[in-house]
Amino acid sequence: MRYRVKALRPGAGVTALTLEALDEAEVTARLQREGAQVLSIVAERAGWLAARRIRFPLLLFTQELIALLDAGLTLTEALETLAEKESRPESRQLIERLLATMREGRPFSAALATQGDAFPPLYTATVRAAESTGDLSPALARYLGYQNQIDTVKKKVLSASIYPMLLIGVGTLVIGFLLGYVVPRFATVYADAGRDLPWMSRMLLAWGEAVGAHGGWVALGALGLVASLVAVLSQPATRAALTRLAWRLPAIGEHLRTFELARFYRSLGMLLAGGIPVVQALGMVSGLLSAHLRGGAATAMETMRRGETISAAFARGKLTTPVAARLLRVGEKSGRMGEMMERIAIFHDEEMARWVDWFTRLFEPLLMVFIGLTIGLIVVLLYMPIFDLAGSIQ
Repeated sequence: MRYRVKALRPGAGVTALTLEALDEAEVTARLQREGAQVLSIVAERAGWLAARRIRFPLLLFTQELIALLDAGLTLTEALETLAEKESRPESRQLIERLLATMREGRPFSAALATQGDAFPPLYTATVRAAESTGDLSPALARYLGYQNQIDTVKKKVLSASIYPMLLIGVGTLVIGFLLGYVVPRFATVYADAGRDLPWMSRMLLAWGEAVGAHGGWVALGALGLVASLVAVLSQPATRAALTRLAWRLPAIGEHLRTFELARFYRSLGMLLAGGIPVVQALGMVSGLLSAHLRGGAATAMETMRRGETISAAFARGKLTTPVAARLLRVGEKSGRMGEMMERIAIFHDEEMARWVDWFTRLFEPLLMVFIGLTIGLIVVLLYMPIFDLAGSIQ
């Protein structure tokens, strides 16, 4: 993060500085080492693009750390090497902060937990489990594979939504051009002609006259409507309400549940493979679930504490599908529960990918038909008086 600092430096007086650091304590410590006295510190507000630019590259850091550990370096040596080669000041300072915490005698997982949002709780839990078994590199590799699979699913959904969003954008621009430019000019022509017009044409041309007479106010109103819509959608309460509505839709709600359960099973399977007990692992990953399923996770944990099986507990908490229930029972008999949960996640990811592909194949032509019909209706209403005139001449 960037800070604007005023400091009293020996021989230089009061100077204004701009420094990159993790927090105010880091800025103060750095200047005190130089013999300066900090007078004031103000954090600069970073915009959305800047916030994305300075985000810690967790996956790259993990890949490099695995490579160094596999090469025979100790964890401290690997972190020191990463800090030396890091070109981004904020990332280098974060790694140095990890090293400083570990030199105080605290474990690596505790050092990760002190760094806020840079390391997700699931990452910290994976490292904590590996510290008890001594297989840090394989544990990090499991997390890397988990995150790559999650990112793959997200990219599939995103890529499938690009073309529909492009259609909506282009269609909105074309309709806006017709209503804001073409219709007002036709309204002027038909007003001079003085002919009786069909009702729908009169409504459309009345809109054109309003735009022609008060175009500035109409444009301001449209911008205000868009700004209000963006502001409302940015509110957590609005997003939560839309999520609840989506969950109630018959087809979409069931697939949203499948998507969340796939991520839930993959996270839980990774922790079980790392040696974490199932109840403790379930508590760690329950935060990944939405409010609709989080209560089921609490029910499942309470059921397992009473001594029931994992499959029965998950069924009681409504955290299963027919396929998941069968594979969970297989995992209980074979003792490979972590592997079974990974298979459940793979199965549901494939099912989700098929549904997204089917939905986009159906939605895209329907969207094109809707946009084409809307544009065609506007054009027909504009030319309907001309058609009536041609009919009367014949």
